[in-house]
Amino acid sequence: MDRSLPVGKLPPTLLKKLLGQISTPTPRLVLGPGIGLDCAVVEGSDALLVLKSDPITFAVDAIGWYAVQINANDIATTGATPRWMLATLLLPEGKASAELVERIAEDLERACHSIGVTIVGGHTEITSGIDRPILVGAMIGEVARERLVTPRGAQPGDRLLLTKGAPIEATAILAREFGERLLASGMVDERELERARGFLYDPGISVLRDAQIAIRAGEVHAMHDPTEGGLLTALWELAEASQRSLWVDLSSAPAPPLALRICQALGVDPLAAIASGALLLAVAPADAQAVLNALLASGIDCAEIGAVLDEPGEPAVWSGAPQYRQLLPLPQRDAIASLFET
Repeated sequence: MDRSLPVGKLPPTLLKKLLGQISTPTPRLVLGPGIGLDCAVVEGSDALLVLKSDPITFAVDAIGWYAVQINANDIATTGATPRWMLATLLLPEGKASAELVERIAEDLERACHSIGVTIVGGHTEITSGIDRPILVGAMIGEVARERLVTPRGAQPGDRLLLTKGAPIEATAILAREFGERLLASGMVDERELERARGFLYDPGISVLRDAQIAIRAGEVHAMHDPTEGGLLTALWELAEASQRSLWVDLSSAPAPPLALRICQALGVDPLAAIASGALLLAVAPADAQAVLNALLASGIDCAEIGAVLDEPGEPAVWSGAPQYRQLLPLPQRDAIASLFET
């Protein structure tokens, strides 16, 4: 008998197999599905349309805010401006109230208004078989063809930059969903727990501003938004999408100390935990310092963490000194997923 799959994204090998079976024979499709390709791009009448869909399944509190930011992040990594959103809200039978629906709707509207996105439709229903609200967003953005950025664009010699640090989103989720366990661990106090819950807004899970500043400051060849599977998965997805190997110095990657402590308290690998709020960029070497300086000048933490390699063979992600380098692991699922299984 086949074993059931665990909570979280599909295993990378299964996902790659499924994506390889999808046929996309349409001349207006600029970018279709693939590992590390989080948006589709199609020809519009005056500009390219960038399409994205993502669910919010781990979080319950502030689910509307999450849905808007998570979908807008991937739109932003293409250099596009988010414009329109559809939202599908599934609510658990016997647990949904009018007050809950109104609160989520207000949260959605507030988040969309903050980045200039218009809600244009969607669907809402009470659904049997689920125990928490699930919100699925679909967002559309626009970008001029000559300004399109995709993860396929990383080039040998590019410098890898990371903004804000990881795992910001996991920290907010863990603090909001497992506060009692964190307090019982003795590794955080009430004040720190409240600050961690606020990671949703400060430093924040949005990378829209990060991306906009970066592409104005220099030649950005690729951007990727680390989500499920964290920074490690994002690096492997960038390598797969660009068909280039990467070298990284993980000790250079920014990480909020409070985030590391919360992950330690719950036995979570911070490098493999959902990490929205960080932006991974591949930048032309001549412009890397200018992009980094522009982000820092705008109050966004940023560090150079590695480079794109010029090597033959299958793409891989390496760390360590050249003569002693080691292959970094590809997480099979997000590090916080097991906490939601019980």
